Amino acid sequence: MSNPNITKDDILEASKGMLQKQLFVVFTTPTNGMGPVMENIEDHLKFQVDLEKRGIMFGAGPFWEDDEHTWNGEGMVIIRADNLEDARSIAEADPMHSSGARSFTVRPWLLNEGRVTVAIEYSTGRHTVT
Repeated sequence: MSNPNITKDDILEASKGMLQKQLFVVFTTPTNGMGPVMENIEDHLKFQVDLEKRGIMFGAGPFWEDDEHTWNGEGMVIIRADNLEDARSIAEADPMHSSGARSFTVRPWLLNEGRVTVAIEYSTGRHTVT
């Protein structure tokens, strides 16, 4: 018995009524230790904030090691793009990648389920995101 070939259309049909938001996930990994990563961190973060301000960035951040404390330079960036080629172009423009400090892979990702709650307290300006 062989496994059936499941396509994007099959998943879209199965998840009809869900969000079905197409995003792209950039997995990024150091290529030559942490030295080059830290040399490029400031420019990388400026680039990330620019993506955020332009509405391209959905979310990003580092992966901790299993001790939940140590960082070995890996991260993930979730972006909005028209297609995989555009997503790769955005990732290539990141100073962390263009400098060679990190390599990356991009995967298309369909966001279907989840929840974000934002609470804003007007009187104090405090906010929480859960």
